[in-house]
Amino acid sequence: MNSVKSKLPKIGETIFTTMSALAQKHNAINLSQGFPDFPMDELLINCLQKAITDYSHQYAPMAGLPILRELLAEQWFEKHEFPIDPLSQVTITSGATEAIFDAVQAIVHPDDEVIILEPCYDSYIPAILLANAKPIPIPLEFPTYQIDFHRIYQAITPKTKAIIINTPNNPTGSIISHQEFLQLEKLFYEFPQLYLISDEVYENIIFDGIKPLSAFDYKGLRDRTFAVYSFGKSLHVTGWKIGYCIANPHLTNEFRKVHQYVTFSSPTPLQYAIYLYMKQNPNYYTLLPQFFERKRNSFLNLIQNTAWKPLDCSGTYFILLDYSSLTDQNDVVFAKLLTEQYGIASIPVSVFYQEPTDHKVLRFCFAKKDETLKLAAEKLKFISQSLCVE
Repeated sequence: MNSVKSKLPKIGETIFTTMSALAQKHNAINLSQGFPDFPMDELLINCLQKAITDYSHQYAPMAGLPILRELLAEQWFEKHEFPIDPLSQVTITSGATEAIFDAVQAIVHPDDEVIILEPCYDSYIPAILLANAKPIPIPLEFPTYQIDFHRIYQAITPKTKAIIINTPNNPTGSIISHQEFLQLEKLFYEFPQLYLISDEVYENIIFDGIKPLSAFDYKGLRDRTFAVYSFGKSLHVTGWKIGYCIANPHLTNEFRKVHQYVTFSSPTPLQYAIYLYMKQNPNYYTLLPQFFERKRNSFLNLIQNTAWKPLDCSGTYFILLDYSSLTDQNDVVFAKLLTEQYGIASIPVSVFYQEPTDHKVLRFCFAKKDETLKLAAEKLKFISQSLCVE
Protein backbone atom coordinates (compact mmCIF):
# COMPACT_ATOMS: atom_id res chain seq x y z
CA MET A 1 0.00 0.00 0.00
CA ASN A 2 1.32 3.44 -0.90
CA SER A 3 1.95 5.67 2.08
CA VAL A 4 0.33 9.10 2.17
CA LYS A 5 2.66 12.07 2.31
CA SER A 6 1.14 14.09 5.13
CA LYS A 7 0.45 17.79 4.73
CA LEU A 8 0.59 18.10 8.52
CA PRO A 9 3.38 15.67 9.46
CA LYS A 10 4.02 17.19 12.90
CA ILE A 11 0.38 17.24 13.97
CA GLY A 12 -1.30 14.28 15.63
CA GLU A 13 -4.12 13.82 18.08
CA THR A 14 -5.01 17.07 19.86
CA ILE A 15 -4.39 17.44 23.57
CA PHE A 16 -8.14 18.00 24.03
CA THR A 17 -8.89 14.55 22.62
CA THR A 18 -6.08 13.02 24.69
CA MET A 19 -7.14 14.57 27.99
CA SER A 20 -10.86 13.93 27.49
CA ALA A 21 -10.11 10.27 26.72
CA LEU A 22 -7.94 10.05 29.84
CA ALA A 23 -10.69 11.65 31.90
CA GLN A 24 -13.20 9.12 30.64
CA LYS A 25 -10.85 6.19 31.19
CA HIS A 26 -10.11 7.20 34.79
CA ASN A 27 -13.59 8.55 35.58
CA ALA A 28 -12.04 11.94 36.27
CA ILE A 29 -13.78 15.30 36.58
CA ASN A 30 -13.24 16.81 33.15
CA LEU A 31 -12.24 20.48 33.37
CA SER A 32 -10.06 20.11 30.31
CA GLN A 33 -12.14 20.58 27.18
CA GLY A 34 -14.16 23.79 26.98
CA PHE A 35 -17.77 22.64 27.07
CA PRO A 36 -20.51 23.17 29.68
CA ASP A 37 -21.96 20.25 31.64
CA PHE A 38 -25.16 22.14 32.49
CA PRO A 39 -28.27 22.04 30.26
CA MET A 40 -29.06 24.54 27.53
CA ASP A 41 -31.82 27.10 27.99
CA GLU A 42 -35.30 25.52 27.96
CA LEU A 43 -36.42 28.23 25.55
CA LEU A 44 -33.67 27.24 23.11
CA ILE A 45 -34.81 23.61 23.32
CA ASN A 46 -38.34 24.73 22.45
CA CYS A 47 -37.02 26.81 19.56
CA LEU A 48 -35.09 23.81 18.24
CA GLN A 49 -38.18 21.62 18.43
CA LYS A 50 -40.20 24.24 16.56
CA ALA A 51 -37.45 24.61 13.95
CA ILE A 52 -37.37 20.85 13.41
CA THR A 53 -41.16 20.68 13.06
CA ASP A 54 -42.04 23.85 11.19
CA TYR A 55 -39.03 24.92 9.13
CA SER A 56 -36.99 23.68 6.21
CA HIS A 57 -34.49 20.83 6.41
CA GLN A 58 -32.99 21.59 3.01
CA TYR A 59 -29.89 23.63 2.20
CA ALA A 60 -29.79 27.10 3.69
CA PRO A 61 -28.42 29.89 1.50
CA MET A 62 -24.64 29.59 1.28
CA ALA A 63 -24.04 32.73 3.37
CA GLY A 64 -26.64 31.75 5.98
CA LEU A 65 -30.33 32.42 6.58
CA PRO A 66 -31.00 36.09 5.75
CA ILE A 67 -33.35 36.47 8.74
CA LEU A 68 -30.62 35.28 11.12
CA ARG A 69 -28.00 37.56 9.57
CA GLU A 70 -30.41 40.51 9.82
CA LEU A 71 -30.91 39.83 13.54
CA LEU A 72 -27.15 39.63 14.02
CA ALA A 73 -26.73 43.01 12.31
CA GLU A 74 -29.38 44.51 14.62
CA GLN A 75 -27.63 43.05 17.67
CA TRP A 76 -24.30 44.34 16.38
CA PHE A 77 -25.66 47.89 16.15
CA GLU A 78 -26.95 47.69 19.73
CA LYS A 79 -23.52 46.60 20.96
CA HIS A 80 -21.22 48.70 18.80
CA GLU A 81 -23.34 51.66 17.69
CA PHE A 82 -22.43 51.52 14.01
CA PRO A 83 -24.12 49.52 11.26
CA ILE A 84 -23.02 46.47 9.31
CA ASP A 85 -24.77 45.11 6.23
CA PRO A 86 -26.22 41.64 6.89
CA LEU A 87 -26.17 40.65 3.22
CA SER A 88 -22.62 41.63 2.30
CA GLN A 89 -20.79 41.47 5.65
CA VAL A 90 -22.19 38.55 7.69
CA THR A 91 -21.56 34.88 6.85
CA ILE A 92 -22.85 31.94 8.92
CA THR A 93 -20.29 29.13 9.23
CA SER A 94 -20.04 25.64 10.68
CA GLY A 95 -18.38 26.85 13.84
CA ALA A 96 -15.80 29.55 14.47
CA THR A 97 -13.01 27.11 13.59
CA GLU A 98 -14.32 26.89 10.04
CA ALA A 99 -14.51 30.68 9.87
CA ILE A 100 -10.88 31.00 10.97
CA PHE A 101 -9.83 28.42 8.37
CA ASP A 102 -11.81 30.18 5.62
CA ALA A 103 -10.32 33.57 6.48
CA VAL A 104 -6.78 32.21 6.35
CA GLN A 105 -7.34 30.42 3.04
CA ALA A 106 -9.02 33.52 1.56
CA ILE A 107 -6.02 35.83 1.94
CA VAL A 108 -2.89 33.76 2.65
CA HIS A 109 -0.78 32.48 -0.24
CA PRO A 110 2.21 30.10 -0.44
CA ASP A 111 5.34 31.51 1.27
CA ASP A 112 3.37 34.23 3.07
CA GLU A 113 3.97 34.69 6.78
CA VAL A 114 1.24 34.95 9.43
CA ILE A 115 1.97 36.26 12.91
CA ILE A 116 0.26 34.40 15.75
CA LEU A 117 0.30 35.41 19.41
CA GLU A 118 1.06 32.49 21.70
CA PRO A 119 -0.34 30.72 23.59
CA CYS A 120 -3.10 30.38 21.00
CA TYR A 121 -6.02 28.21 19.94
CA ASP A 122 -4.70 25.11 18.22
CA SER A 123 -6.46 25.53 14.86
CA TYR A 124 -4.46 28.59 13.77
CA ILE A 125 -1.21 26.86 12.84
CA PRO A 126 -2.72 23.99 10.78
CA ALA A 127 -4.80 26.50 8.79
CA ILE A 128 -1.66 28.48 7.99
CA LEU A 129 0.36 25.39 7.08
CA LEU A 130 -2.39 24.13 4.76
CA ALA A 131 -2.11 27.43 2.91
CA ASN A 132 1.60 26.60 2.39
CA ALA A 133 2.47 29.61 4.48
CA LYS A 134 4.65 30.06 7.58
CA PRO A 135 3.34 30.77 11.09
CA ILE A 136 5.46 33.29 12.97
CA PRO A 137 4.86 32.89 16.72
CA ILE A 138 5.20 35.87 19.05
CA PRO A 139 4.81 35.03 22.74
CA LEU A 140 2.47 37.09 24.87
CA GLU A 141 4.19 38.50 27.96
CA PHE A 142 3.95 36.08 30.88
CA PRO A 143 2.16 36.20 33.31
CA THR A 144 -0.07 39.12 32.15
CA TYR A 145 -0.31 37.82 28.57
CA GLN A 146 -0.17 41.32 27.12
CA ILE A 147 0.96 41.90 23.53
CA ASP A 148 4.67 42.56 22.95
CA PHE A 149 4.44 45.10 20.12
CA HIS A 150 8.20 45.51 19.95
CA ARG A 151 8.55 41.87 18.97
CA ILE A 152 5.73 42.15 16.45
CA TYR A 153 7.43 45.09 14.73
CA GLN A 154 10.66 43.10 14.63
CA ALA A 155 8.88 40.09 13.10
CA ILE A 156 7.17 41.92 10.22
CA THR A 157 8.78 41.37 6.82
CA PRO A 158 7.63 41.97 3.23
CA LYS A 159 6.18 38.43 3.39
CA THR A 160 3.96 39.14 6.40
CA LYS A 161 0.36 38.89 5.23
CA ALA A 162 -1.73 38.72 8.42
CA ILE A 163 -1.88 38.74 12.18
CA ILE A 164 -4.24 36.50 14.17
CA ILE A 165 -5.44 37.80 17.53
CA ASN A 166 -7.81 36.33 20.10
CA THR A 167 -9.75 38.39 22.64
CA PRO A 168 -10.80 37.27 25.20
CA ASN A 169 -7.96 34.83 24.87
CA ASN A 170 -8.16 31.05 25.00
CA PRO A 171 -6.33 29.66 26.97
CA THR A 172 -5.21 32.61 29.12
CA GLY A 173 -8.42 34.51 29.92
CA SER A 174 -6.69 37.81 29.10
CA ILE A 175 -8.28 40.50 26.95
CA ILE A 176 -6.85 43.01 24.49
CA SER A 177 -7.22 46.45 26.03
CA HIS A 178 -8.24 49.69 24.32
CA GLN A 179 -4.62 50.89 24.45
CA GLU A 180 -3.42 47.68 22.81
CA PHE A 181 -6.02 48.03 20.07
CA LEU A 182 -4.83 51.60 19.47
CA GLN A 183 -1.27 50.30 19.13
CA LEU A 184 -2.50 47.62 16.74
CA GLU A 185 -4.35 50.25 14.73
CA LYS A 186 -1.16 52.33 14.52
CA LEU A 187 0.77 49.28 13.31
CA PHE A 188 -1.79 48.67 10.56
CA TYR A 189 -1.48 52.26 9.38
CA GLU A 190 2.28 51.70 9.07
CA PHE A 191 1.98 48.35 7.25
CA PRO A 192 -0.83 48.59 4.67
CA GLN A 193 -0.23 45.04 3.38
CA LEU A 194 -1.49 43.46 6.62
CA TYR A 195 -4.82 41.78 7.30
CA LEU A 196 -6.25 40.93 10.70
CA ILE A 197 -8.10 37.78 11.75
CA SER A 198 -9.73 38.57 15.09
CA ASP A 199 -10.99 35.54 17.01
CA GLU A 200 -13.68 36.99 19.30
CA VAL A 201 -15.68 33.87 20.15
CA TYR A 202 -15.77 34.72 23.88
CA GLU A 203 -16.94 38.31 23.23
CA ASN A 204 -19.92 37.91 25.57
CA ILE A 205 -17.94 36.40 28.45
CA ILE A 206 -16.02 39.33 29.93
CA PHE A 207 -15.86 40.14 33.64
CA ASP A 208 -15.38 42.88 36.23
CA GLY A 209 -17.36 45.48 34.30
CA ILE A 210 -14.86 45.59 31.45
CA LYS A 211 -16.39 46.81 28.20
CA PRO A 212 -16.19 44.25 25.35
CA LEU A 213 -14.10 45.51 22.43
CA SER A 214 -13.91 44.27 18.86
CA ALA A 215 -11.22 44.92 16.29
CA PHE A 216 -14.11 46.20 14.19
CA ASP A 217 -14.56 49.07 16.65
CA TYR A 218 -11.37 50.66 15.27
CA LYS A 219 -11.60 52.41 11.90
CA GLY A 220 -7.97 51.76 11.09
CA LEU A 221 -8.57 48.00 11.39
CA ARG A 222 -12.12 47.65 10.09
CA ASP A 223 -11.45 47.45 6.34
CA ARG A 224 -8.83 44.70 6.77
CA THR A 225 -10.38 42.56 9.50
CA PHE A 226 -12.21 39.24 9.64
CA ALA A 227 -13.99 39.11 13.02
CA VAL A 228 -15.04 35.60 14.06
CA TYR A 229 -17.77 34.60 16.53
CA SER A 230 -19.44 31.50 17.97
CA PHE A 231 -23.01 30.74 19.01
CA GLY A 232 -21.70 27.60 20.71
CA LYS A 233 -19.97 29.66 23.41
CA SER A 234 -22.79 32.16 23.95
CA LEU A 235 -25.69 29.67 23.91
CA HIS A 236 -23.93 26.77 25.71
CA VAL A 237 -24.30 24.53 22.64
CA THR A 238 -20.74 23.81 21.54
CA GLY A 239 -21.91 20.68 19.72
CA TRP A 240 -24.04 22.69 17.32
CA LYS A 241 -20.90 24.11 15.69
CA ILE A 242 -22.53 27.30 14.39
CA GLY A 243 -20.44 30.45 14.12
CA TYR A 244 -20.20 33.48 11.91
CA CYS A 245 -17.76 35.93 10.39
CA ILE A 246 -18.11 39.68 9.96
CA ALA A 247 -15.93 41.41 7.36
CA ASN A 248 -16.20 44.26 4.92
CA PRO A 249 -17.75 43.32 1.55
CA HIS A 250 -14.49 42.95 -0.41
CA LEU A 251 -13.14 40.53 2.22
CA THR A 252 -16.47 38.75 2.62
CA ASN A 253 -16.48 38.07 -1.11
CA GLU A 254 -13.15 36.21 -0.88
CA PHE A 255 -14.19 34.54 2.38
CA ARG A 256 -17.33 33.09 0.80
CA LYS A 257 -15.38 31.70 -2.15
CA VAL A 258 -13.67 29.39 0.37
CA HIS A 259 -16.69 28.80 2.61
CA GLN A 260 -18.84 27.52 -0.28
CA TYR A 261 -16.36 24.70 -0.90
CA VAL A 262 -15.75 23.83 2.75
CA THR A 263 -19.34 23.36 3.99
CA PHE A 264 -21.38 25.37 1.46
CA SER A 265 -24.02 26.00 4.13
CA SER A 266 -24.44 25.22 7.80
CA PRO A 267 -27.32 23.13 9.27
CA THR A 268 -30.62 24.83 8.43
CA PRO A 269 -32.69 23.76 11.49
CA LEU A 270 -29.98 24.99 13.87
CA GLN A 271 -29.90 28.36 12.15
CA TYR A 272 -33.70 28.63 12.43
CA ALA A 273 -33.56 27.62 16.10
CA ILE A 274 -31.00 30.33 16.86
CA TYR A 275 -33.05 32.87 14.93
CA LEU A 276 -36.22 31.99 16.90
CA TYR A 277 -34.31 32.15 20.19
CA MET A 278 -32.74 35.53 19.43
CA LYS A 279 -36.12 36.86 18.33
CA GLN A 280 -37.76 35.88 21.62
CA ASN A 281 -34.76 36.60 23.87
CA PRO A 282 -32.78 39.37 22.16
CA ASN A 283 -30.81 40.36 25.27
CA TYR A 284 -29.65 36.86 26.21
CA TYR A 285 -25.99 37.83 25.89
CA THR A 286 -26.25 40.54 28.55
CA LEU A 287 -26.69 37.89 31.27
CA LEU A 288 -23.57 35.90 30.35
CA PRO A 289 -20.90 38.04 32.06
CA GLN A 290 -22.63 37.85 35.44
CA PHE A 291 -23.41 34.14 35.01
CA PHE A 292 -19.82 33.12 34.31
CA GLU A 293 -18.23 35.69 36.63
CA ARG A 294 -20.14 34.08 39.49
CA LYS A 295 -18.79 30.67 38.49
CA ARG A 296 -15.25 32.05 38.23
CA ASN A 297 -15.44 33.69 41.64
CA SER A 298 -17.02 30.64 43.24
CA PHE A 299 -14.31 28.35 41.89
CA LEU A 300 -11.54 30.70 43.02
CA ASN A 301 -13.07 31.02 46.49
CA LEU A 302 -13.20 27.24 46.79
CA ILE A 303 -9.44 26.89 46.15
CA GLN A 304 -8.36 29.80 48.33
CA ASN A 305 -5.54 29.10 50.80
CA THR A 306 -4.06 26.34 48.64
CA ALA A 307 -0.78 26.16 46.75
CA TRP A 308 -2.62 26.73 43.46
CA LYS A 309 -1.99 30.30 42.28
CA PRO A 310 -4.63 31.68 39.90
CA LEU A 311 -3.57 34.04 37.14
CA ASP A 312 -5.77 36.99 36.21
CA CYS A 313 -8.86 35.99 34.25
CA SER A 314 -10.81 38.81 32.61
CA GLY A 315 -12.81 36.70 30.15
CA THR A 316 -13.63 33.26 28.65
CA TYR A 317 -14.66 30.39 30.91
CA PHE A 318 -11.10 29.22 31.59
CA ILE A 319 -8.80 29.94 34.49
CA LEU A 320 -5.04 29.32 34.57
CA LEU A 321 -3.59 27.92 37.78
CA ASP A 322 0.13 28.15 38.54
CA TYR A 323 1.31 24.92 40.18
CA SER A 324 5.03 25.81 40.47
CA SER A 325 5.02 25.56 44.27
CA LEU A 326 3.68 21.98 44.06
CA THR A 327 6.16 20.36 41.67
CA ASP A 328 8.72 21.13 38.98
CA GLN A 329 7.23 18.50 36.66
CA ASN A 330 6.56 19.36 33.03
CA ASP A 331 2.98 20.58 32.60
CA VAL A 332 2.00 17.78 30.18
CA VAL A 333 3.32 15.13 32.55
CA PHE A 334 1.67 16.80 35.54
CA ALA A 335 -1.71 17.19 33.78
CA LYS A 336 -1.73 13.48 32.94
CA LEU A 337 -0.71 12.61 36.50
CA LEU A 338 -3.58 14.64 37.94
CA THR A 339 -6.03 12.86 35.66
CA GLU A 340 -4.75 9.34 36.24
CA GLN A 341 -3.98 9.50 39.97
CA TYR A 342 -6.19 12.25 41.38
CA GLY A 343 -9.20 12.19 39.05
CA ILE A 344 -9.22 15.72 37.66
CA ALA A 345 -8.44 16.64 34.04
CA SER A 346 -6.98 19.94 32.83
CA ILE A 347 -5.05 21.19 29.81
CA PRO A 348 -1.29 21.93 29.94
CA VAL A 349 -0.72 25.41 28.52
CA SER A 350 2.61 24.53 26.86
CA VAL A 351 0.69 22.77 24.06
CA PHE A 352 -0.71 26.14 22.94
CA TYR A 353 2.78 27.12 21.73
CA GLN A 354 4.41 26.06 18.45
CA GLU A 355 7.53 25.27 20.46
CA PRO A 356 6.28 23.99 23.84
CA THR A 357 6.83 26.64 26.52
CA ASP A 358 6.32 25.46 30.07
CA HIS A 359 5.44 28.15 32.64
CA LYS A 360 4.04 25.56 35.07
CA VAL A 361 0.40 26.54 34.48
CA LEU A 362 -2.64 24.42 33.70
CA ARG A 363 -5.96 25.51 32.16
CA PHE A 364 -9.20 24.59 33.92
CA CYS A 365 -12.70 25.14 32.49
CA PHE A 366 -15.24 26.54 34.96
CA ALA A 367 -18.26 26.33 32.62
CA LYS A 368 -19.61 23.58 34.84
CA LYS A 369 -22.40 22.90 37.31
CA ASP A 370 -21.76 24.24 40.81
CA GLU A 371 -21.56 20.69 42.17
CA THR A 372 -18.95 19.80 39.53
CA LEU A 373 -16.82 22.79 40.54
CA LYS A 374 -17.13 21.89 44.25
CA LEU A 375 -15.95 18.33 43.61
CA ALA A 376 -13.10 19.62 41.45
CA ALA A 377 -12.07 22.10 44.15
CA GLU A 378 -12.00 19.33 46.74
CA LYS A 379 -9.62 17.35 44.56
CA LEU A 380 -7.42 20.40 43.98
CA LYS A 381 -7.29 21.02 47.75
CA PHE A 382 -6.34 17.41 48.36
CA ILE A 383 -3.61 17.59 45.68
CA SER A 384 -2.26 20.80 47.25
CA GLN A 385 -2.17 19.26 50.73
CA SER A 386 -0.66 15.97 49.53
CA LEU A 387 2.10 17.46 47.38
CA CYS A 388 2.97 20.19 49.85
CA VAL A 389 3.48 17.56 52.55
CA GLU A 390 5.70 15.54 50.23
